[in-house]
Amino acid sequence: MKLSRTVAYAVRATIQLAQEPSDRPIPCSKLASEGKMPERFLLQILRNLVTHGILRSTRGVDGGYALTRAPENISLLDVIEAIEGPMNAGETTGDGFSEESQLKLRGALTEITQTARQQLEAIKFSQLLEPPQS
Repeated sequence: MKLSRTVAYAVRATIQLAQEPSDRPIPCSKLASEGKMPERFLLQILRNLVTHGILRSTRGVDGGYALTRAPENISLLDVIEAIEGPMNAGETTGDGFSEESQLKLRGALTEITQTARQQLEAIKFSQLLEPPQS
């Protein structure tokens, strides 16, 4: 499975925020520079994550972004769907397929999508964090 650049940046920023020892908001500029991401593009991504309840934003001098929940309560599926929309099997094309073949194909794609959703839901951001340096 290949992640789009937008999803990859969203995942990277969420990991950065999950690694922060405090709930203090982190400015987009800091996330962008430390994560080597374009700031303007990242700002759009972060707004999307706020809209979907994964992050909260705080305005002002000490403003920035922070997680709304603990990393063990945010799944990879949450972030992917916040950026790309609900993961579903999509439509099958009717060109050159019998109705029976279309039904079988749709059933197979639905099953694959359900399995992928379950696996992505099981991966929590707490699992993606690097162990603390001692």
